Amino acid sequence: MNMQVDPRSLMPLTDNTPCHDAESLTGGGNLARIVLQGQVYSLRITRAGKLILTK
Repeated sequence: MNMQVDPRSLMPLTDNTPCHDAESLTGGGNLARIVLQGQVYSLRITRAGKLILTK
């Protein structure tokens, strides 16, 4: 059973930490590239619904 949750609802109202939906980052797929200081990382959503971030 997959439950849809607004990720912003998981944060306290006083927390200004950015919150991003992983499926939006991957464009509805299962892979996104993230660049940090010229280094490229891969964010992958597994079949089990877990996140893996690798360099």
